[in-house]
Amino acid sequence: MGLSKKEIRRKIRYRIRKKVNGTSERPRLAVFRSNKAIYCQLIDDVNARTLLAASSSMKEISKDGNKVEQAKAVGKLIGEKALAANINQLVFDRGGFLYHGRIKALADGIREAGVKI
Repeated sequence: MGLSKKEIRRKIRYRIRKKVNGTSERPRLAVFRSNKAIYCQLIDDVNARTLLAASSSMKEISKDGNKVEQAKAVGKLIGEKALAANINQLVFDRGGFLYHGRIKALADGIREAGVKI
């Protein structure tokens, strides 16, 4: 019997988390993608704190356009918030999702805001 889609993603997620660690100077950008929305958090793993968060369900994000465009807008929003909080670099944690589509659009939005990943 093969592994389910959920179990495969969990294994990939744990493999990524072994290598990716966030600090207060260079926090981890954790991304979660659901069918309806995309969520991201900047996490300081040393102090176990969430520094910033953004999602496509926030009222600052326009609901018109497709989900890829919304993900890019979320990336720009979290990038601007990070720059305002003096965070210039991030460690990208894709959370077991493939790096294409909405995940890639979110990362591109962050880079457009001027934050280095």
